[in-house]
Formats: sequence, C-alpha cells, structure tokens
Amino acid sequence: MDLDLTGRHALVGGASEGIGRATALELAGLGASVTVLARRREALQAVVDGLPVAPGQRHHVLVVDMDDSAALQAAVTAHVAAHPAQILVNNTGGPAGGSAHEAPLDAFEAAFRRHLLGGQVLVQAVLPAMRAAHWGRIVNVVSTSVREPIAGLGVSNTVRGAVASWAKTLSRELAPAGITVNNVLPGYTRTGRIDQVVADRMRRSGEDEHAVLAAMRASVPAGRFAEPAETAGVIAFLCAPAAAYVTGVSLPVDGGRMASI
Repeated sequence: MDLDLTGRHALVGGASEGIGRATALELAGLGASVTVLARRREALQAVVDGLPVAPGQRHHVLVVDMDDSAALQAAVTAHVAAHPAQILVNNTGGPAGGSAHEAPLDAFEAAFRRHLLGGQVLVQAVLPAMRAAHWGRIVNVVSTSVREPIAGLGVSNTVRGAVASWAKTLSRELAPAGITVNNVLPGYTRTGRIDQVVADRMRRSGEDEHAVLAAMRASVPAGRFAEPAETAGVIAFLCAPAAAYVTGVSLPVDGGRMASI
C-alpha cells in the first residue's frame, strides 16, 4: 500500500491540539512537510518541535484566526506562495452547545464564517498548487451530526451539514484535476471538545460528570472514546496515494455509534 507523502506539503488546521495535532504527526511520519495552523504560536511551535524531520522535510508555523476571513486569506495566500501545499486538512474548533431555536443569529454567522467561509478561503488558496501538480487532497474534519444531528448542538448540526454538502460539491468539481475531497466524521474523541459536550450535558440533565460519561460510552458499541491518533490515522490514509480513488465520501470514525448505514 502506497502511503508515502515524501515531497508533499500539508496545511493542517486546528493543529495546536487534539485531532489536528495528531494529524500533523501522522502526515509528517509519512514524509510530508507540514504547516500547522491555529491561533496560539507557542502551542504550534511545540507541535512543530515534536514532528519527525527527515531529509527534505521542513515544517512551519502559521498563526492566524479562522474567524477573521480577511486576515486568514492574506496569511494563507502569502504562505502557500512560498510553500505550495498539495494537502489541506480543514479542522477547527466547534461552535458552543445549545438548541438551534434559541441560538442568536450571530452564533450561526460566526460558525458559518469559521467552518464554511474559512474552509473556502483555504481551498481557494491551495488550489493553484494542487492544479499545477494534478494532485491534491482535501480532508474536512466535520462531525457525525451531518448524518444524525446531535442533541444540544443546534448550531453545529446546522453548519456541519452545510460543510458536508460544500465538500461533496467540491469533490465532483475537482476530481478531473486529480484532487480528492473527503470528510471525516469523528465520534466521541478524547479532546477538549468532548469536555465542552460533557459540561453542556451536565447543565441540561443535572447529572454529574460520571453519569454523563457513562451514558455516552454506553451509546458506543466499542465501549470507549476514540483517541485523537485513531482519527488522525484515517485522515492520513485519505491524504495518501493509496486513497486516490476515494472522493466525495463522509467517513465516520465513531466506534459504531451511528445507527445509520
């Protein structure tokens, strides 16, 4: 199986922790040069300092806020002009919890800007290099809510669905150029995001942390939460040469939790 990414450059969002950080490690381990993108320089530098470096590999830090579309466009366009990227992993923190009907308009606007408009900015920045190479990988880290909405995550459910439809459209448009576009749908994963979900469920249910965690684990046939590296491994496969004929899919990594096929 060809998993070799030597000579490729990957731009990984949300790479200061969790799934993004684990993905940067996986891609670097497969030979890619990696640019890690997020808001916290110190955290990103710590990630880069821990990445494997083989001859020809160079890793970079890109500090930018996904909520500022203009600054994001300027920073990423300048960066990829100097370091063309053939791999893009769209990953960023999810919206706060709460019901959809009670969410203020600005909550939807902020989530739309961060997740969909931010992704569009990044895609447009990296596409010239992908087209020139007739080779590209775009992987969006979304959520199982694109198939089964998650209670208490009204804004996230709404915007994630839009991102999934956007990605499916891109996959059909870009396939002739040798560019694949796929979504990975993480289930319950040991990241800071799960802490937010647990806290929200505790507030809504009145149960303590132990009870909430037990109920969440009981809903997963595998009986546990995923480690970030398990999701990152799937992302890395979709970025590899071996996955060249996989495009337009939304792939759950959820321990079997979703009931849908």
